[in-house]
Amino acid sequence: MPLHFAPRAAILPLLLATAFCAKADPLPPSLDQPYPGTIRMKIDASDTARNIFRVQETIPVKPGKLTLLYPQWVTAQHGPTGALHQLAGLKVTANGKAVPWKRDPLNVYAFQIDVPKGAQAVEVEYQHLSPTEGGQGRIAVTPDILGIQWQSMTMYPAGYHTRRIPIQTTLTLPAGWQYGTALETARRTGDQIEFKTTDLETFIDSPLFAGRYYKQFDLDPGAKVPVRLNVVADSAEALDAKPEQIELHRALIKQAYKLFNSQHYTHYDFLFALSDEFGGVGREHHQSSENGVKSNYFTEWSKTEAVRTLLPHEFTHSWNGKFRRPKGQDVPDFNSPLDNSLLWVYEGQTQYWGQVLASRSGLVKLSSVRDMIAATAATYANVQGRSWRPVVDTTNDPIISQRRPQVWPNWQRSEDYYAEGALIWLDVDTKIRELSGDKRSLDDFARGFFGVDDGVNVAKHYTFDDVVKALTAVQPFDWAPFLKKKVEEVGPAPLDGLARAGWKLVYTDTQTEFLKGIEEQSKTANFQFSLGFSVGSDGKIVGIVWDGLGFKAGLSGNTTLLAVNGRAYKPELLRAAVTKAKTDSKPIDLLVKHGNDYRTVSLDYHGGLKYPRLERIAGTPDRLEAILQPVK
Repeated sequence: MPLHFAPRAAILPLLLATAFCAKADPLPPSLDQPYPGTIRMKIDASDTARNIFRVQETIPVKPGKLTLLYPQWVTAQHGPTGALHQLAGLKVTANGKAVPWKRDPLNVYAFQIDVPKGAQAVEVEYQHLSPTEGGQGRIAVTPDILGIQWQSMTMYPAGYHTRRIPIQTTLTLPAGWQYGTALETARRTGDQIEFKTTDLETFIDSPLFAGRYYKQFDLDPGAKVPVRLNVVADSAEALDAKPEQIELHRALIKQAYKLFNSQHYTHYDFLFALSDEFGGVGREHHQSSENGVKSNYFTEWSKTEAVRTLLPHEFTHSWNGKFRRPKGQDVPDFNSPLDNSLLWVYEGQTQYWGQVLASRSGLVKLSSVRDMIAATAATYANVQGRSWRPVVDTTNDPIISQRRPQVWPNWQRSEDYYAEGALIWLDVDTKIRELSGDKRSLDDFARGFFGVDDGVNVAKHYTFDDVVKALTAVQPFDWAPFLKKKVEEVGPAPLDGLARAGWKLVYTDTQTEFLKGIEEQSKTANFQFSLGFSVGSDGKIVGIVWDGLGFKAGLSGNTTLLAVNGRAYKPELLRAAVTKAKTDSKPIDLLVKHGNDYRTVSLDYHGGLKYPRLERIAGTPDRLEAILQPVK
């Protein structure tokens, strides 16, 4: 039968086979040599009414084939999360004439261009369409604040290490707005800021926050190496920080220097957004960090203690994650895959030091940090996914799930290398203290590992063996199998460090004041350790423990709790029902709505409320208090 008469069903496999045989055009090898010229970029960020950034780039080129790349692998996000879907309106010209572009169908972050003869540069125009509502992504532009992550604005030529590509950027802000960034400013003319030329890697790693309401605080007065807190907010009132609050942030800088005994930046800029509209964020950079919390950070100080570990965490990253980086993060550009297998060091130890520095600086009370550790220990003691998935495999999660919501997180596990990693490093710290008769600690490791090459701000990469070698130099011990067992094997949560610190995890029927305050702020109710789930502010049942009591009763996602024992649900009503059931043989009846179906679920539970806290082990040294005390 002639092909043009063939049935569609017969042709389809042939077409599919042809399509799937397509190959991505190979990218030119990335060369570690200077790029011949400087990229000139202009960004108009003044359209905050529609959250549109307009970008123009002038890229020096030679005639012939050119591949432009849009960043795919975002280092601080640990995965291929580049916001390519927010790029629009791409146009390329050379010598004033339009030049066609073609996207590689199998590498959609690569754009192929044939540069015409005689052209010395291509002009590239496009828009970055920042989300206008939460369902589209994190809100980075409000009427009063904007945040710029340069990787979302940038296209660059393939074939060169990004650290060898010079770029000079000019930014137009809304009228009268002020800004903070680690980039060096050459000059400001009205609302147009011209930044000094730098390399593309440093540029991408130096985001910017700008706002209508802005204030900068000097966190290390008189120092040769400045540290600045650049605050933008929803209102002028939100910027009203009391002197004693700023002194606690200054204490953070002092305690970090005592811990790491070094600086690896020419200056450091905290970018800090206080907003109920701007999306929350915590993201590390070598000479700065992006931080976003609610607008009441300063004005309702007693209610914001739980979020005050954010700045210590991100500041620690300047040493751990940015100066000292895992070897698998040593890539030539932003389109080469990252090896995340050492994130339990990169993020896990940073999580640990973030809590330690929060306590040592006084930003968070010692007792509150102890409560945070109790909550973490209880959480991971009840993560059922531990039975099949080791913590090292969760370092792949930023690539696998890209931080999308999971169906059964207690079973699937998420990025547990953060908080569980902190428990592992508590284990290491207390082991060093125990073996050395409390003469040495993880502080000594921090000074030896992160404190080298003081003043150098070029990344120094490490391997697992380097970590083991540095630990052994502090305290002789067989560290490799010790760490591998905790990271690579499935099994119980790593709580040995707690016992060695002189504390144990217990459950009582009353919450600590700190954890109670977190519930009140979030308007959630935690029944994880009794009924096997929590209840969100809207009555949604969340955080269901796999194979826990609620799970076995048939509860799942998309379920709303409507009533408890025949009365409309309120958190205090369910707490009272759980307490009453301790001395009452009747089950607890829950009326729930799952999708469009209503049903009653009976929970035959009589164990009472259970909330985690730490309890001292009599007759043991209190190493946890020693860890969390300020260094003199």
